[in-house]
Amino acid sequence: MLSVSVVIPVYRAEQTLLDLYHQLSAAMSEITSAFEIIFVEDGGGDGSWLIISGLARTDHRVRGIRMSRNYGQHNALLCGIRAAQHSIILTMDDDLQHPVSEIAPLLAALKPEYDVVYGAPQDEQHGFLRDLASRVTKLALASSMGAETARNVSAFRVFRTRLRDGFEQYRSPSVSIDVLLTWTTTRFTAIKVRHAPRAKGVSGYTPGKLIRHAFNLMTGFSTLPLQIASLVGFFFVLFGLLILAYALANYMIRGGSVPGFTFLASVISIFSGAQLFALGIFGEYIARMHFRTMDRPPYLMQEIVASPVPDAIASEPAQDSIQESGIV
Repeated sequence: MLSVSVVIPVYRAEQTLLDLYHQLSAAMSEITSAFEIIFVEDGGGDGSWLIISGLARTDHRVRGIRMSRNYGQHNALLCGIRAAQHSIILTMDDDLQHPVSEIAPLLAALKPEYDVVYGAPQDEQHGFLRDLASRVTKLALASSMGAETARNVSAFRVFRTRLRDGFEQYRSPSVSIDVLLTWTTTRFTAIKVRHAPRAKGVSGYTPGKLIRHAFNLMTGFSTLPLQIASLVGFFFVLFGLLILAYALANYMIRGGSVPGFTFLASVISIFSGAQLFALGIFGEYIARMHFRTMDRPPYLMQEIVASPVPDAIASEPAQDSIQESGIV
């Protein structure tokens, strides 16, 4: 029997949570009877936790996890992924932009030859700045995941739960679920899914947060910035050598001189900027090494709410094999 853990990070979603729960529970019930919904409330400060705790106390298929403060979407996802109890994990957003009607096709695409399937949106229903920041994030992911895979990355994804064993001991506060998945598999694929417009509320993922996330991806999981710094340094060394050759040629052939203070000041400014740029990149890596030596956890749970599983269901034998399902 197909068994699925649905993990949803929640941030200021009190307007959409009940609708999401009703739609999701109905859709999952048509797919399989072995599923759970894990809501991870990420310190939004609104009424989301009251709704989650109420659902968890009345529906044994729902579990609520409350973070001690806001850690970020991927940190909340990591918490929920580690709590998942079924053989397949489905992640999705809390804003109803991932239609529940697309879950069945997404699960059907998780064939034996794949470990991860992304639901890439046909048309993203975000503003211009959000779409631009999302592209920057995917560009940053490309250095860690490969360009083709990064192009299809989405928060709407399914993957095999066993993949989490590869990052079981991961404790850095900088988290990217997509990069962590590459630590244990290269068998990615994607399908096109419908992406609904946001009906209620506003996104907690501002363009600024997405750009910061992209920067964290590049410096936390990739050596691309170091390579860029090296190329910038090489370029300006070459530029300096060309200027030196020009100055010598001008002096020896024409008997003239290189223009004075303005030219010299511009050259010093260029070289100083290149050095500071490279030092900033090195400093970012050193700072991340420092933070990792501090052994800061990626998240801390404050509260967990779940209702007891009915005896009739608890007595049923566990069936974790997804090969028996007609979906895969």
